Amino acid sequence: MIRTGQYADLGGGIRLHYASCGVRGAPLMLFLHGFPEYWGAWEDVLPSFGDGYYAVAPDLRGFNLSSQPAEVGAYRMREVVGDLERLVAILGYDQAVVVAHDWGGAAAWSWAIAAPARIARLVVLNSPHPIPFARDLVARPEQQQASAYMNWLRAPGSEAALAKDDFKLLEGFILGMQRGDAPWYTAQRARRYREVWARGLGGGVNYYRASPLHPPTPEAPGPAALRLDPADFRVRVPTLVIWGDADIALPVTLLDGMSELIDDLTVFRLPLATHWLAHEEPERIARLIRDFCAR
Repeated sequence: MIRTGQYADLGGGIRLHYASCGVRGAPLMLFLHGFPEYWGAWEDVLPSFGDGYYAVAPDLRGFNLSSQPAEVGAYRMREVVGDLERLVAILGYDQAVVVAHDWGGAAAWSWAIAAPARIARLVVLNSPHPIPFARDLVARPEQQQASAYMNWLRAPGSEAALAKDDFKLLEGFILGMQRGDAPWYTAQRARRYREVWARGLGGGVNYYRASPLHPPTPEAPGPAALRLDPADFRVRVPTLVIWGDADIALPVTLLDGMSELIDDLTVFRLPLATHWLAHEEPERIARLIRDFCAR
């Protein structure tokens, strides 16, 4: 059973809401969602770990019931990672197994690079390591086209546009990343997403505005102006990457070169899964995570 309505006061005016399964004191497994989701991104996976872990899925800052600071700078990765560090400490732990998707994955990569001792194992679903993502945003027209929506979201007023007509455009954002039907996106789930979105979209959109990783433009060169040393982005944590090959925003070419950046890497590809793989194949995702952690 999933328990919701829990909060951690992190200081500095930030409070995170979180859901959980299992008993505090068991090994901590932290589940991190992306845009435009909330802790419910993991509702089909979380119960699979309540027997052996304290499985916790927070609403990241800017989303749902967690604090939503207005400033764009509040959504830089160092701020998000700082939240996660404090959350783990408040829960009474020194480290966690981290399972992450989308923007949660971006935070998890940054966290693993900066503080590997805090992460026992890392599982990332369809969220690129920053080095290949920066590379392809600059060098691959296909990736620039696939990520063009990021520049639209970065523009002023995107949150208002997404909210118009009962979030019609935002729902289209989710369904447009499918190839075919989305049976997981039930009427009940659509209703809950709208309740979440009605609490505010500015925080979620600010993740895009705060990041330098977006398709370069003359006004905002982003990754084209960066000089990233791969040695500074090495991951020394045992890592499982699960990739839905049918993700139209994040093609499988982003896996190229990843093994050179991660000391202990396992990659498992799901040929038919899209960006929403945790919804489409939750039992398989749970089994892959469990097998990886038991290895």
